[in-house]
Amino acid sequence: MTVKEILETYRNIAVVGISDKPERHSNSVTRYMMQAGYRITPVNPMLDEVLGLRCHPSLLEVPEEERSTIELVNIFRRPADVAPVVDQAIEIGAKAIWMQLGITNEEAAAKARAAGLEVVQNLCIAVEHQQLLG
Repeated sequence: MTVKEILETYRNIAVVGISDKPERHSNSVTRYMMQAGYRITPVNPMLDEVLGLRCHPSLLEVPEEERSTIELVNIFRRPADVAPVVDQAIEIGAKAIWMQLGITNEEAAAKARAAGLEVVQNLCIAVEHQQLLG
């Protein structure tokens, strides 16, 4: 699948590592994706709510009825912290992993691909959406 096809196909996004600080990229990028019509599930163990949405400690702790709809996991974590997120994404049945600009983890990417997930690394989902579909 191309980046454009991923953005057109997967409309339910879990954002792992989202911040409640408006100046942080994880916050502004998520706001943009919400405004573009994507359904967002915030994930951050330090927050109860962000952008008016209930925030969950981990992908595995998202209630089942919501967890089962997550298609794409957008990761705002350091490269060293990506592997456990990929493991959880595989476990919940996500279809794609998106590592934000500046984030690559080849080992985690290979594991995701081996489990049948689409993988994007080192690209900003909002920039790609704006260029390809905006």
